[in-house]
Amino acid sequence: MSVGAMGTFGRRLLLAVDARGYGSADTARQRDIQTVLPRLLSESADAAGLDRASWVRQSAGDSEFAVLPADSDEQALVETFMRRLDAGLRAHNRDRVPAAQLALRAVVHFGPASEAPNGFVGPGPVEVSRVLESDPLRRALAAAPDAALAVALTAPVFTELVAQRYTNFRPEEFREVVVEKKEYRGRAWLWVPGCDVHTLDLDDPDPDSDSDSGSGSSSNSGSDSGPGPASASDPGSPSGSDSGSAPAASGGGDCATNNLYGTVINGNVVFGISK
Repeated sequence: MSVGAMGTFGRRLLLAVDARGYGSADTARQRDIQTVLPRLLSESADAAGLDRASWVRQSAGDSEFAVLPADSDEQALVETFMRRLDAGLRAHNRDRVPAAQLALRAVVHFGPASEAPNGFVGPGPVEVSRVLESDPLRRALAAAPDAALAVALTAPVFTELVAQRYTNFRPEEFREVVVEKKEYRGRAWLWVPGCDVHTLDLDDPDPDSDSDSGSGSSSNSGSDSGPGPASASDPGSPSGSDSGSAPAASGGGDCATNNLYGTVINGNVVFGISK
């Protein structure tokens, strides 16, 4: 059977993570992040029954983009992996001064991503990149000072997995936000462990300020550096973004800390991570 000009089409489970404050950290701190991050990801994958060795990974010190095998367990990645990652971060941060603590942003997406000579191409990697660097996800982590993790699920993952009750998450634990980054516009659902995400202030305190100011991230939201391709044409709304979803109920209450011990559519632009 012949293959199209873009190669074999496939939808894959995609994961991206990025550490807060890497760009402003000194050499010793950067080394610590590069040492701890892979360990926590591997421990979380093991706890979820996921074979991280089989992932196609692109790492850049404080971040990782991974394409999981076609038969990977979405439920395990969304729930078990993320809960274990949060527990590992909190255990690592315990008894550390705030400046030495590690906090991560993470995105899970399921969408088109086809193998290419130097990685993967398709709208899936682009969407992951844009959501990972989006203002709502950055602000959610910044607005919850006791949080060590902020997770964003794209529309296909939330509407088909969480909203349909295939996990132990309640849909109202997530907050729907609009993501507008460069040429991309879509929706994502945010979850911050140990915190009512609906109470977080995600508004820009200064509309004229750079969205990355004060975030400490090494990525510049206004540039083409950081995770994702250098440029991309408008992929439109994410796959499944117009499908119905359970409404996110706004809840009240304060954040609570759980102390746990223990690119593209047009053109062959390859997703990669650079710092």
